[in-house]
Amino acid sequence: MLDLVRLSRDAVFPPGGEELYRQIGRLTELAAEHEVIDAACGRGISSLFLAETFGCAGVGIDPDQVLVDQAEARARDSGVHGRFTFETAALDDLPFKDGTFDVAIGEIGLAAEADPARAVRELARVVKPHGCVVLVQLIWTGHVDPARREILVQHLGARPMILVEWKQLLRDAGVVDLTVEDWSDAPSPFRPSAGGPFPDFTQIFSARERFDILRRAFRRWGWSGVRGAVLREREIHRLLTRERVLGLSLIKGTKWPAPDAPGALT
Repeated sequence: MLDLVRLSRDAVFPPGGEELYRQIGRLTELAAEHEVIDAACGRGISSLFLAETFGCAGVGIDPDQVLVDQAEARARDSGVHGRFTFETAALDDLPFKDGTFDVAIGEIGLAAEADPARAVRELARVVKPHGCVVLVQLIWTGHVDPARREILVQHLGARPMILVEWKQLLRDAGVVDLTVEDWSDAPSPFRPSAGGPFPDFTQIFSARERFDILRRAFRRWGWSGVRGAVLREREIHRLLTRERVLGLSLIKGTKWPAPDAPGALT
């Protein structure tokens, strides 16, 4: 389902919408002097929004070269070209030294493309002591048996966890003072009205956009892949709307310095 959205040529903001990322900027007190890493940045839409809104610089990381190319093209056409760059890299083996960034953001794709525990540890590693680590992640909110849960994971293209699991991963990585906000019902292209039902694929995009997405999907997957993707999207839409088994949470914490680091309490 996420792949179908990412195949759109038009900018589709991630779940939560622009207001969620404004809130990230407020919570982390983003400013022009800050360096940000956005992991699983996809096409760079949220990365560039933060740069344009708060003046920060930084880098977006994604393992998908096609998405990184699109993000770089979008950056060249933006007003922050040269201040925010994009790279292809593994999310659980970031190519940066310890303590490089002021803020690290782990997007929904983090758990789809890497081991979540290793990826969270990497985010914490590359953040400066007292810097911020932020996760925007899908959360299981209803009971789903393990077999069905795995089917949903495969259909979604992302791997949700329960909230306490994400919080524990952050604590294990040395991130403390956790703040959690529920953004499950926030308006976005995935749910245009607050608290309303999720629209299906046909409602998110116009007829022209749907044709373009399906044409590009055919080139990537063939007809059987396109048909399977659309049928799976409809089933997931039913589960999201009727059973409400998934939510969206923003989790923000502060990296605590290691005991032997300068400035750490002893």
